[in-house]
Amino acid sequence: MVFWFLLILGIATYLIVQRSVANITRTPVWLLWLVLMTPAFILTGWTLIHGDKQSPPPSLIIAPLIICLLLYWTLFLWGNRVPSNRTQGQTTESTSANHPITEPLPVRPIEAAEETNLRNCFPWSVYYIQNIEYRPQAIICRGQLRTNPSQAYQRIRTNIEEQFSDRFLLVFQEGMDGKPFFVLVPNTKTNRQNTKSSIDDKNQVVKALVLLLLTLVTTSFIGAQIAGVEVKQLKSDLTLIFQGLPYALGLITILGIHELGHYSMARFHRIKSTLPFFIPVPIFLGTFGAFIQMRSPIPNRKALFDVSIAGPIAGFLATLPLIIWGLANSEVVPISEKTGLLNPNALNPKYSILLAILSKLALGSQLTPKSALDLHPIAVAGLLGLIVTALNLMPVGQLDGGHIVHAMFGQRTAVSIGQISRWLLLTLSLIRQEFLLWAIILFLIPLVDEPALNDVTELDNRRDLLGLMAIAVLLIIVLPLPEFLARILQIS
Repeated sequence: MVFWFLLILGIATYLIVQRSVANITRTPVWLLWLVLMTPAFILTGWTLIHGDKQSPPPSLIIAPLIICLLLYWTLFLWGNRVPSNRTQGQTTESTSANHPITEPLPVRPIEAAEETNLRNCFPWSVYYIQNIEYRPQAIICRGQLRTNPSQAYQRIRTNIEEQFSDRFLLVFQEGMDGKPFFVLVPNTKTNRQNTKSSIDDKNQVVKALVLLLLTLVTTSFIGAQIAGVEVKQLKSDLTLIFQGLPYALGLITILGIHELGHYSMARFHRIKSTLPFFIPVPIFLGTFGAFIQMRSPIPNRKALFDVSIAGPIAGFLATLPLIIWGLANSEVVPISEKTGLLNPNALNPKYSILLAILSKLALGSQLTPKSALDLHPIAVAGLLGLIVTALNLMPVGQLDGGHIVHAMFGQRTAVSIGQISRWLLLTLSLIRQEFLLWAIILFLIPLVDEPALNDVTELDNRRDLLGLMAIAVLLIIVLPLPEFLARILQIS
């Protein structure tokens, strides 16, 4: 049994490492895999020697995890120090291929005679161009930046538009060696495609409303069960589904406002996007959430930050009054061994700093050290709102938190932060089993997200501070209540 578990874990770990970091570091995949598997090898050896009944000492669990995490990070960064031209080319090609409005072209993007005109678009006092690489789907221009990144991008973009009209989109990225470079991506969007897009836009409202109504039905079905109605009763009397409306309306409100935050900020920055679309399912929570699709590139890191953080902020602000009201109307029950973060009938509020503070605010002296909560359906929706906010704020890849750290620190640093976050959450799941599913989800999310057109210009101090506050919100949702704070709240 131990052998098969180790074999499956080893294969899964290798595939995850190969998929997530093989193209962004020169460190061999097998070496990174060996470092990650070392704690599992150590614990397996302990089990084979001492048997299943004798638990390993905590130091044997924690020390290898910390050492291997630091070693993995060191090896990953070492592989990024002197990237090869091949690695840089793969990264650029991958980024260009994932661009939402481009597709690979089978021919050279410009004629040989046009190269002089292209070089003239890069004034030596702005960006001294040294090398031009031609690829089927991109032209990569490398050189030395001589002025402010924002001014350089605006000047060169204007020159490109004057010389080549709308034939290209201009992308400004930071290379793996820390030097910024420009990429000209052929703009394949035609007038016919624009006409078709405008026709599709007219159907968005109908699609959004239909999915919203279906989600209202599925979440009401699940909400009725949360309220205590059995499935057999629902089949015999469909009117009982209305008992699930408090949960359904609460959850849809939180998810909808979250996505409307993204949508509104995208419109503010003149980024084309769809309306929020819900995903109805008749099981689990009644929905797999909601989403919007960006239909035009994000212009710069400031816009990337604003669009990404607007959703979690809006959803979090919508969650707070709902969960406080729901907690105030929840029933206080004796704590037992079956309490947990995911048990709405016996929730231990001390599993989260924020949840404990909100519970004390809502229930006051009713909440004691021996209290658990039987949640009101609105409180269940609010709890899910906190979980959705925390999961979206995880600083990994294409999640909102991944976009936020990308905008704050750049894509290279964001990849390292995402990798560390994955393993920290996996370590936390050894103590809090509720986070094991989260850790698995994070390992399945690619670390590299799509860059903005100007992916070099940094944020201002105000946005940096707001980003740090978002990370603080993530921590107070995820981390358990410390003992000193429990004594202050009188629930120790």
